[in-house]
Amino acid sequence: MNTYHGQMLTLGIFGQSHSKAIGMTLEGLPAGEKIDLEKLKRFLGRRAPGKNAWSTARRETDDADFVGGLVDGVLCGAPLCALICNADPRSGDYEALKKTPRPGHADFAAHEKFFGFNDVRGGGQFSGRLTAPLCIAGGVCLQLLEKEGIFVLSRALSIGGVWDEGELTSSTAQKDFPTVSDEAGARMRAVIEQARAQGDSVGGRIEVKVTGLPAGLGEPMFAGLENRLSQMLFAIPAVKGVEFGDGFALADQRGSEANDAFCLQNGRVSSPTNHMGGILGGISNGMELTLRLAVKPTPSIALEQKSVNLEDKTETSLIVGGRHDPCIVPRALPCAEAACAIVLYDALLKRRSELYGAK
Repeated sequence: MNTYHGQMLTLGIFGQSHSKAIGMTLEGLPAGEKIDLEKLKRFLGRRAPGKNAWSTARRETDDADFVGGLVDGVLCGAPLCALICNADPRSGDYEALKKTPRPGHADFAAHEKFFGFNDVRGGGQFSGRLTAPLCIAGGVCLQLLEKEGIFVLSRALSIGGVWDEGELTSSTAQKDFPTVSDEAGARMRAVIEQARAQGDSVGGRIEVKVTGLPAGLGEPMFAGLENRLSQMLFAIPAVKGVEFGDGFALADQRGSEANDAFCLQNGRVSSPTNHMGGILGGISNGMELTLRLAVKPTPSIALEQKSVNLEDKTETSLIVGGRHDPCIVPRALPCAEAACAIVLYDALLKRRSELYGAK
């Protein structure tokens, strides 16, 4: 089991892309909180495959089957445990990958790590399929955060060199394509379709914004919000970079440009700018938390690529078959929201324990 140890929550995720089922356990949630299961189902549906032209043709309902921790939709204090059955695997598509690893994928690294016994079917435990149980845990935490007036928003900031326009001020979850600008979204869809038609793939960027977050969440150094958020966000297989606030652009600024000056707004300490993305010293400062993710192109493409035969140690070529996303970005948005929600709700519970001596 892959396990995340927060300060108050412990998340475990298990299974493989083509195993009988995948699932998660989440310990530390407070008893008595009601979970809207229909709302959770809609959230999971945003990540589910096979729903549009820019995702894999694999058909999975991704319905969460709760086997513990809920009684009549209310958290009962026991560890929350849920399963998702894998209903539409096609394992034969991956037979050749046992000896010929895909460039850009974890196949070769997993082969070395597990002495050739790694499950290559659908990428095994390295598949984006494992973000489905991540979204169960995160979907629950999103609901609990919203009860506290904290909301996690996201959008496709760029895909294949096409950038979204406008500010992210409200959820894009109900839109046909998750951008602020519908015109930019249409151009992104065209880029994805062009890559798909050519047997290729494209990557992009995701922007996440968290509103309503109070100041004082997090820790200095090793348990800082940036540290913990990055750890969870890098669990999304396609993520190759995370930046907060202005991120790497801060390297080209002077302190007089980068610093967020303090002011008072309605008696509350605030800042007219937010270059730091709402975090100082690993602790939330009361401003909106902003971050961006770099998402790599899907490594499984239909174009011929150079690889090696791991059995006879010869160079060879590979054309990946099967069903794969031409762009991961749209389906990764709820994964990013889920990852952030788990870390932030954990930090909120920790802050409560500091203030009141209990969760």
